[in-house]
Amino acid sequence: MGRVCSCFDNAVSEAFNSVLKVEYVHRYAFATRAEARIRIATWITDFYDTRWLHSVCGFRSPDNYENEYWAGLTVGLAV
Repeated sequence: MGRVCSCFDNAVSEAFNSVLKVEYVHRYAFATRAEARIRIATWITDFYDTRWLHSVCGFRSPDNYENEYWAGLTVGLAV
């Protein structure tokens, strides 16, 4: 990312952690750490990567953005 002590150093990870805590972790009570790990991992793979709209991706989900990216490369190679 940026230089050490730069304001951009951890911006992406901090933004993700903020969304994770606000949208999921603080809304549920987990019985064990293992349950928390499983449910958080499931939230990331089933919701955050597939349906959450990211401004960096042009307000598309990361899955849609990546699929459109690879489709564009395939079209460019086919021509």
